[in-house]
Amino acid sequence: MNFKSIALCLGTAVLAALPMTAQNSDSSTTTYTFETVNYTGDTFTQLLGINKSGEIAGYHGVTTNKGFTYQESTKVFTKENYPDSAQTQVIGISDSPVTTVGFYIDNKGTTHGFTDTKGTFTRVDFPQKAFNQLLGQNDVGQAVGYYSTAKDGSAPDHPYLYNEMGGVFELLTIPNSTSAQATGINNAGNICGFFVDSNQVNHGWLLVGGNLTQLDYPDSTGTQALGINKGGIVVGFYTDSSNLTHGFTYNSSTKAWQSIDDPDGVGTTVVNGINSKGTLVGFYGTSPINSGFIATPQ
Repeated sequence: MNFKSIALCLGTAVLAALPMTAQNSDSSTTTYTFETVNYTGDTFTQLLGINKSGEIAGYHGVTTNKGFTYQESTKVFTKENYPDSAQTQVIGISDSPVTTVGFYIDNKGTTHGFTDTKGTFTRVDFPQKAFNQLLGQNDVGQAVGYYSTAKDGSAPDHPYLYNEMGGVFELLTIPNSTSAQATGINNAGNICGFFVDSNQVNHGWLLVGGNLTQLDYPDSTGTQALGINKGGIVVGFYTDSSNLTHGFTYNSSTKAWQSIDDPDGVGTTVVNGINSKGTLVGFYGTSPINSGFIATPQ
């Protein structure tokens, strides 16, 4: 996971202060059945987004990233790579119309965001910025991502909302951050992401109706929010005091957290996507070996 068409106009949203909301709730614990998914002939696979039809976005290849979609019901992979690209990651996927988003690296080494609707690819770059990634997509023509001013992505990240109808970017300013990414958006326009503070600690965030909430898994040393579904369930991962990585779900209505670990990847699990049915996708393992997983609620 390397998280590190020009707009017609730009906007900036300056968001409110960040209240803390972190609490446990055992009463809402969900049981999942886990299924491991590996791209044929490869030892590195990441599943990153899923829609209600069970179509999954992802990529494989630890040194050269190649994008795909995967249909849960048929177990079929379909290659998806931006035309003439050197590398591609497919990250977000919508329900209807099915649109995928992600990023690609061109043959000159520049990273660009993209959308793909029924095989029609569109490059998406924040104007005059050297490095772009799109990370989330909803059903109403909105995507989220970020840009960096450095071609290699080494400069601070700046999150944005991209409206595909008209090609309008809206820059999101996250208080108390030195770098931030927008990673997921649902049909209500609720956006999640994560930021890095001045102490280099990662925090998740959730934007609902102009109000920004900081998301920190209880007793964690760092949290990243990576996806959100129509019901307002946020997913991502956190790091514990032993520097182990665990996925999570966060119910924005009940404020309940649940830790998620694939049984074959306890301490190395990342949850990256969730659909309207509550099915999770992500990956586990230590690079250069990763396996994707699907977690179905029971």
